[in-house]
Amino acid sequence: MQPIQTRPAGPFAPAERAAVYRAIRERRDVRGQFLPDPVDPAALTRILEAAHAAPSVGLSQPWNFIVIRDPGVREAVRAAFDRANAEAREMFGEARRALYSELKLQGIREAPLNLCVTCDRTRGGPTVLGRTHDLDTDLYSTVCAVQNLWLAARAEGIGVGWVSIFREGDLREILDLPAEVTPVAYLCLGHVRELFDGPELQARGWAARRPLAEMVFADRWQGRSATPPAPSAPAAGEADPIGGRGA
Repeated sequence: MQPIQTRPAGPFAPAERAAVYRAIRERRDVRGQFLPDPVDPAALTRILEAAHAAPSVGLSQPWNFIVIRDPGVREAVRAAFDRANAEAREMFGEARRALYSELKLQGIREAPLNLCVTCDRTRGGPTVLGRTHDLDTDLYSTVCAVQNLWLAARAEGIGVGWVSIFREGDLREILDLPAEVTPVAYLCLGHVRELFDGPELQARGWAARRPLAEMVFADRWQGRSATPPAPSAPAAGEADPIGGRGA
């Protein structure tokens, strides 16, 4: 058995640490700012390598990355989005439908690249270390890969938009996914003209970022915040198909 290699643990240098936090702070869900400039293949490889470096349950690495350039495939995906988006609009109260209709929620045609990140639910065999009692940990692992990808893309100056308004069966059919493979994230990638200073949905008046203090409890669940929701938040009982990804 080869000796296990280790390295010293400790903080990054200040400039390196600042760069990591900057990428986190400035990451945005990009929809309408894409430029037609192609994505450099070397940069795309670095971004995918960052995604592939994500943690995964039992080191199962359940993800795959489908890079989509074919205009016909993208048009089929856009049509699937349009159908789902029309359904989603009707899930909101009348007062919010008008604002919903004004939001641009995808860049499927505009972005130079589309990318579908999938999760192979059979990767690693029938019993995976760490997944014995929560079968969804492979999905969580795949989302970690998406976040790595998003942050690496920001560092490369490439925008990413997560399009989540689909019927899963439509994506399965268009991308010819086998039954054991689940589509987790449909992403639009490309260089962008500009980025919002904060979450776009906040700038558009859809929702507001809540303070961290409302989210931190000590030792056990301490109940919901007594603070009423911001006026722009969805009313009680209304579905939110955007899923909070517009940050």
